[in-house]
Amino acid sequence: MKKVAFVTGGSRGIGYGIAEHLARAGFDLAINGLRPEEAAQEALNRLRALGAEVLYCPGDVASTDARAAMLAQIRERFGRLNVLINNAGVAPKERRDILEATEESFQNVLTTNLQGAYFLTQATANWMIAQQTEQPNFWGCIVNVSSVSATVASVNRGEYCVAKAGLSMATQLFAARLGEFDIPVYEVRPGVIRTDMTSGVTDKYDKLIAEGLTVQKRWGLPDDVGRAVAALARGDLPYSTGQVIQVDGGLTLARL
Repeated sequence: MKKVAFVTGGSRGIGYGIAEHLARAGFDLAINGLRPEEAAQEALNRLRALGAEVLYCPGDVASTDARAAMLAQIRERFGRLNVLINNAGVAPKERRDILEATEESFQNVLTTNLQGAYFLTQATANWMIAQQTEQPNFWGCIVNVSSVSATVASVNRGEYCVAKAGLSMATQLFAARLGEFDIPVYEVRPGVIRTDMTSGVTDKYDKLIAEGLTVQKRWGLPDDVGRAVAALARGDLPYSTGQVIQVDGGLTLARL
């Protein structure tokens, strides 16, 4: 029986890069997104062409009801869930200096990027524990996709940095709590990745990368993140729970 992975924000960008590698690794997939299924159909069909059974779960991970509905859909279709990838996230609608940023923006980013992932992890972890009780050979893991912004300060998008730093601590918390069940929890921390979210700052990062921002002088790609997440989902690092996998081309490497 194939393992099932749930990828939030999985129909585009980094999430799609992750989903593609999971499909290639032999997983069936539940894909979450905000778009109607028709708008995501091309991506879903590409995943199906790789051999995966694919369920689309539309909904906002910031919503308690939507999270419950998505897990109910997965339970109805597959009856199991082995891997949760918390990838869905939003950027501030406007980049503003932290001396001018609004509470509304802070709440919007934190609710989606941190609170949604935190409580989806809670619900999924409880389901995984129940599955393990019923199936002694059950194996599962959880992967949080954060960002170098968890530790690298950007004063014009402080809410995003705070959310990712919180997600990093959530990884440690759930890794500690789920250790007794041998359910590892990991954090994958991408750097500057070429996606829709970064399309508005292409010129800025083209220049910074050329000037040495990263050790490897190129943009990261969703494919780079997908490779790392697939290795964790396959169980290639079973004794590394709570650890951070940097996918940043050496951006955070300390250099003189």
